[in-house]
Amino acid sequence: MASILAFLIAFAFLLPYSSLTRAAPVAQCRSIPGDTAWPSSADWATLNNTVDGRLIATIPLAAPCHKALFNLPNLAFDLARCEALRTVWYYPETHLQSASSPMAYPFSNNSCNPWLGPDTPCTLGFHPVFSINATKSAHYRAAILFATKHNIRLVIRNTGHDYLGKSTGAHALEIWTHSVKGIKLFTQYTGPTFSGPAIKIGAGVLAGDAYTFASEHGLVIVGGNCPTVALAGGYTQGAGHGPFASRFGLAADQVLEWEVVTATGELLTANAQNNSDLYWALRGGGGGTFGVVVAMTVKAFPDTFTSTATMTVLKNETNADALYEGIGTFLQNLLSLVNSGATAVWVAAPFGFMLTPAMAPGIHQSELDEILKPTLDKFHQLGLETSYSSREHTTFLTAYNSLTESWNVSNYNVGGRLIPRELVANNTAAITRVIRNISERTLMSGVSYNVSHSVASPDDVAVNPYFRKTLFSLTVGTPINYTDWSATTAAQNEITHDFLPQVEKLTPNGGAYLNEGDFQAPDFRTLFYGAHYDKLLKIKDKYDPQGIFYAKTAVGSDRWEQDANGRLCRTKG
Repeated sequence: MASILAFLIAFAFLLPYSSLTRAAPVAQCRSIPGDTAWPSSADWATLNNTVDGRLIATIPLAAPCHKALFNLPNLAFDLARCEALRTVWYYPETHLQSASSPMAYPFSNNSCNPWLGPDTPCTLGFHPVFSINATKSAHYRAAILFATKHNIRLVIRNTGHDYLGKSTGAHALEIWTHSVKGIKLFTQYTGPTFSGPAIKIGAGVLAGDAYTFASEHGLVIVGGNCPTVALAGGYTQGAGHGPFASRFGLAADQVLEWEVVTATGELLTANAQNNSDLYWALRGGGGGTFGVVVAMTVKAFPDTFTSTATMTVLKNETNADALYEGIGTFLQNLLSLVNSGATAVWVAAPFGFMLTPAMAPGIHQSELDEILKPTLDKFHQLGLETSYSSREHTTFLTAYNSLTESWNVSNYNVGGRLIPRELVANNTAAITRVIRNISERTLMSGVSYNVSHSVASPDDVAVNPYFRKTLFSLTVGTPINYTDWSATTAAQNEITHDFLPQVEKLTPNGGAYLNEGDFQAPDFRTLFYGAHYDKLLKIKDKYDPQGIFYAKTAVGSDRWEQDANGRLCRTKG
């Protein structure tokens, strides 16, 4: 205890907060270091004791790249370690083990940048000040009550797979849920809406681990395409698409029960019978705003053979017109593909087109080949050199593992929009033109599915009802420039003000996937939540009347604004 107390006292004096001592009214703004209301070192030490010594003072991941840390000589400066870090910086595994490193790097506000020279100081920027490496609900409770008592910004972080800046925040105390593991099989779960096998998943369980556990019991569950995303966090709470979306629905559609700690520190069970409004809100109403999830129980289904297919057509100086004509046929072909129960992840970019992959659970290879035949025939008819392969696997997990690899996460700004089936069916030429306009300049991807029949009514869950008429989620990525902050900002603005407005013209009153949308979207309430926003706000006010939980673009977030120094204050409205 003495050692951690000494460190915390020292750490409090290391942080460069002398310019942030302009205390704001407590009733209107969250406290920050330098304010008289900010906790003392003794307060932090007491919190550390309460959470079993699991309080972590933030040292940014790229600290070894800089000679100065928090305005003092950096004893951790090590160019060899820095270079090793740079080689793996873009991969999620690099950031998963850090309590504070945002995978979407711009949300650090360009602090402690690993690509800037060693004479550039490492600062805390918009990283949280402290994190609690939580392993149980009592740790959640302690963090929530401490943040409430001291009027501190609270941040919820799981794995950090987050393109909207929800899982980091300046001057904040963070609850890090990554270590809340635990997974349990119910061979026969019985509830008012479902009877059958189910699996209880701790907040920190990753998709790949959950898939493996389910497979060991002859089962599958609905999860995402990336194996390092934790399922119970913002993924499922934000809707959650993936390989089984066309067969079983969105991840939010599968949840039978939540264990969640609310803003009062109370541990609740939320299901169709108890706290049913909270149960509804957490199924697609967004993470980090209604409470902090400890675990969720989801439906499980019998494992099945699964077929996969990949396709590549490269663009050259002469084939662009033919390529996009072929992509138009592919878009039309998607309608039959997703209606069969398959999903498709695809990319259109300056280099060409890739299907990466189509996943078809319960569909034989020959059937998948036949479904994709119109696209292949069109590419061949147009004289385009096309690489295509397909394969049938005995289980879902073998199919999944044959395709997954390291996923780059930290080199693109992101924004997106949902594309309805009706648009593709009735105006393929228009959406193809927009895809061409975007993908000839930057990276664009689509995740295609049909979730129209996975719930009895779009209002059964909090997910934006627009999902039920969606054919694919279109996502635009522009490069992050680690050595030119203004270029990175301009690239994000290009998504907001150039690329996505082209899509918006074709999808007025449309929607976007909460987990891959544009954090600068001017009307996030309609875009992310649709007709469910007002109901979600009432539930938010019921369970979090003081607004303890804040996240960018979350329900109720427009009641707050962040100033240039990262201080969070209530808006006049």
